[in-house]
Amino acid sequence: MLALFVVFGCASFLAQGLCCRPKEYPTSAGQCCPMCSEGTIVQKDCTSQSGTRCSRCKNGSYMNRPNGLNKCLACTSCDSGHGLFVLQVCSETTDTVCEVIDGYFCKDLDVTGCSAAQKHTPCRPGEKIKEPGTSREDAQCELCPSGLFSEHGVNCTDWTACSVTQVKLKEGNESSDVVCGSSSRSHYIVMPPTLLLVLTIVALLIRALLGVIGYSLFFN
Repeated sequence: MLALFVVFGCASFLAQGLCCRPKEYPTSAGQCCPMCSEGTIVQKDCTSQSGTRCSRCKNGSYMNRPNGLNKCLACTSCDSGHGLFVLQVCSETTDTVCEVIDGYFCKDLDVTGCSAAQKHTPCRPGEKIKEPGTSREDAQCELCPSGLFSEHGVNCTDWTACSVTQVKLKEGNESSDVVCGSSSRSHYIVMPPTLLLVLTIVALLIRALLGVIGYSLFFN
């Protein structure tokens, strides 16, 4: 960046035969002035009687190279809402270094740290975590094999095997277990109350009728 600044500065003044040396910058007045050091910027250009007057970068800004600029660079903000935290605070000469919080991975990493993060991809029901996510890589998922299930997308578990005294009420799949129920050799018929009352009355009438018939046969 500095080399480009010097090249363009020289190009703009070639017509006047002016090309500044390293660690100098061209001014609008057609002079070459000493650059300000890291952590400072130009407050006033040099003159034939005085050198460049520099001022320090204020809080929230920095300058990480010798320069002829009149404005410091803004410090990067690490947004916790987007998965970042401050690993190294900004100083006069260095930018903020951001790092990702747990559960996120860095999508945009450079020499100054992470500038963009994203949540680890959650595995879906029917899948398990193949590779846990890290601060640099997303999580990897894979489907559960046949005979296993994953309800919450973490680990695959074997289907439940129903015992000999149970029956399978529901088949298992990749996201839910087999459902077993109790099995009974005795089967009962559940009747509505009205039908049960009618059958009781009929039974009593039949019993009474049989009693009358038996009585008649006995005396005849």
